[in-house]
Amino acid sequence: MLEQTEGADQRRQIALVVYPGFKTLEATGPLSVLGYASQHLAAAGRPGGYDVVIAAPEAGPVPSDTLMSLEASVALRDLGASDTVLIAGAARIEDALVRETALVAWCRDSGPKVPRCAALCTGSFFLAEAGLLDGKRAATHWNYADRLRQRFPRVEVDADAIFVQAGRFWTSAGVTAAIDLTLAFVEQDYGRDIALAVARDMVMYLKRPGGQSQFSTLLTGQMAGHGAGPSSMKDVLSWMGERLDQPLTLDGIATAHGMSIRSLSRAFAAEIGASPMATLESLRCDTAKALLLDTDLPMKTVAFRAGFRTDEQMRKAFRRRFSLSPRDYRARFATAGT
Repeated sequence: MLEQTEGADQRRQIALVVYPGFKTLEATGPLSVLGYASQHLAAAGRPGGYDVVIAAPEAGPVPSDTLMSLEASVALRDLGASDTVLIAGAARIEDALVRETALVAWCRDSGPKVPRCAALCTGSFFLAEAGLLDGKRAATHWNYADRLRQRFPRVEVDADAIFVQAGRFWTSAGVTAAIDLTLAFVEQDYGRDIALAVARDMVMYLKRPGGQSQFSTLLTGQMAGHGAGPSSMKDVLSWMGERLDQPLTLDGIATAHGMSIRSLSRAFAAEIGASPMATLESLRCDTAKALLLDTDLPMKTVAFRAGFRTDEQMRKAFRRRFSLSPRDYRARFATAGT
């Protein structure tokens, strides 16, 4: 659970660190979050807000991995004190580590002095190269997790988390997780109401907390290959997701898609890696998690909306999958105000 920090009426000094080849969205996403937060605070007549500077190894225009460039107003060596530093990641991070030695040196010398030092996606490689993640848990994009683990064996890599805090050091998964992490900082600085207002502005379905999986059940299904049968399993998965409040059965799912139970089960095992009914339970758990985090609905209502017959059935499913009850899940991951 995030606790709002002292001095919530004060403005926060934020530095975004970029370098040639940085990932565009990992810079522009957090910048948008911080800008919207300042606007909502002003509109509510509340003090505070964010003063943001863009820093780079050298001041001036910095090309990203797209056609966009950002103008760095300050060189890293001249960067003053900041409440938070955000370090963007890069697709070709190994090349960036070799090239951006000044950034690695800055991380080593100045990173431990920053109250919140956050590495976005593969930006975690810079903190690891500087030795700041040794013996600490860290996140990165799932596709780079093995590389981070192999290159820095003393780092405890969490390949699934959206973002991770290890003392003053924060690390996040890929691209959009940078938005989740920045929203968490807004919530910590100025409260859940401002963070949720920003999430609505950005049309985000769910402000995901740290410690949650990078993959929802639906996303996992969307990544699956097409089966040989009359329906691909991702189509079946979408169909199931639209009918969670209905009493779905294995026979009913198979019949609706012109398949035998045996063919359906084989296709799910091959494409999803789980049985149809286990996948259905995962979908219902995903829905229940969203309701637990973003509403204060009672457990029976959450269970009903997620498609569980009873709150006891939901409790058993949560125990099996997460080793904690729905009530404990809400207490651990929801923040003040729910």
